[in-house]
Amino acid sequence: MDFNVKKLASDAGVFFTRAVQFTGEKFGQVEKTELDAHFENLLSRADSTKNWTEKIFRQTEVLLQPNPIDHTGTRIEEFLYEKLDRTVPSRPNNGELLGHYMQDAAKDFGPGTPYGSTLIKVGDCERRLGGAQREFLQTSAISFLAPLRNFLEGDWKTISKERRLLENRRLDLDSSKARLKKAKLAESKAACEGEAVPDFQETRPRNYVLSASASALWSEEVDKAAHELRVAQTEFDRQAEVTRLLLEGISSTHVNHLRCLHEFVEAQTAYYKQCYLHMQDLQKELGRFPNAFAGNPVLPMASGGSSPQGNATLPPDAASAVETDTLKIEEVQAPATGTRKAKVLYDYDAADTSELSLLADELITVYTVPGMDSDWLVGERGNQKGRVPVTYLELLS
Repeated sequence: MDFNVKKLASDAGVFFTRAVQFTGEKFGQVEKTELDAHFENLLSRADSTKNWTEKIFRQTEVLLQPNPIDHTGTRIEEFLYEKLDRTVPSRPNNGELLGHYMQDAAKDFGPGTPYGSTLIKVGDCERRLGGAQREFLQTSAISFLAPLRNFLEGDWKTISKERRLLENRRLDLDSSKARLKKAKLAESKAACEGEAVPDFQETRPRNYVLSASASALWSEEVDKAAHELRVAQTEFDRQAEVTRLLLEGISSTHVNHLRCLHEFVEAQTAYYKQCYLHMQDLQKELGRFPNAFAGNPVLPMASGGSSPQGNATLPPDAASAVETDTLKIEEVQAPATGTRKAKVLYDYDAADTSELSLLADELITVYTVPGMDSDWLVGERGNQKGRVPVTYLELLS
C-alpha cells in the first residue's frame, strides 16, 4: 500500500512538472527543445499521410456502399458475426434482387409473352451485373480497403503512441534543464553572499546566507540536477530515435498503398468491362426479339399535306414486303449522294448475316435506306456490307 501511494505521489509530481513546463512554453516564459528540420518534415509527412489516407478510406467506403444509412442493420449484424468469429451469411445485393423480381414477374405475366420473355432476359442480365458488383466489392475490400484500415488502426496508432511518449520525454528534458539552471543561479548567489560580510542590523537577515553550509547544499543540488538532466537527455534521445524510425517507415507505407491502388484500379476496370459485356450481350439478345411496337408501322405523312389515310397502317403483305426488302442488304446499292464516313466507337459482333461486324476505331462508309429502322444504318467496308447500329458510331462531317 505504501508503495502504491509513493508511486501515485511520484506520478502526480511528474505530471505537475510537465504541466508547468508546457504552460511556461505556451506563454513563452521557458525555453523549449526544438527538433531538427528533418524530424519536423517527417512529422509533417506522417500527419499528411494519416489525414489523406483517412479521407480516401472513408470516401472509398461511400463509393462501394453509397447508402450506409440503409444498411445500418446489416453493418450491426456483420459486426456481431465478426466479434463471434463466424462467417457472415451471404445476401443478395440490389442488382441481384432486381433480377429476381424481374424473373418472378415474367413467370406471373407469362414467359411466352413479349414482355415476359424480355423480363427474363433483362432479369438475368441484372443478376449477372449484381454478381459482378459483389465480386468487385469483395476484391476492393481485400486489396485496397484492408491495407488502408490496417495502417490507420495499426501503424498510425503505434506512431501516435510513440509521439506522445516523445513529447513527455521532451517536457522532462526541458524541466531538467530549467531545474539545473535555477540550481546554478542559486549556487552562484549563495557563493557571492557567503563571501560578503553580513549586516546584522538588516531588518530581514533571512535574505542572507549566514552559514557556509548553504553553498555546499546548493552544490549538491546542482549535482543532482545535472544527473537528472543526463538521464532525461538519454531517454529523450532514445525515444527520438525510435520515433524517427517509425516515421521513416511512412515511405514503405506509401509504396504499399501504391501497389494497393493499382490493384483497385485493375479491379474497377475489370468490373466495368464485365458490366459493359453483359449489357452488350443483353442488347444483342433484345435485338433478336421482335419489337412489340413494330407490329403496326405508320406510313409517313405526305409532304404536300395531310389526308385521312395519312396515319393508316400498312397492309400485312406490304409490311412483310418492306421487312423482306430491308433484310436483303446485298441488294442495297449505295446512293449517289448522302454517304458519310463514320468512326466505330466500340467492337460489335454481327448477330446475323444481315449485319456487319465492327472493330473499334475503324472508319466505314454509312448511308440510310428508306424503310430501315432509324436506329440502324447500312455500313460498307471494302466489299463487305451490312446493317450497323447507330449507337456504335460517331458520324464524321
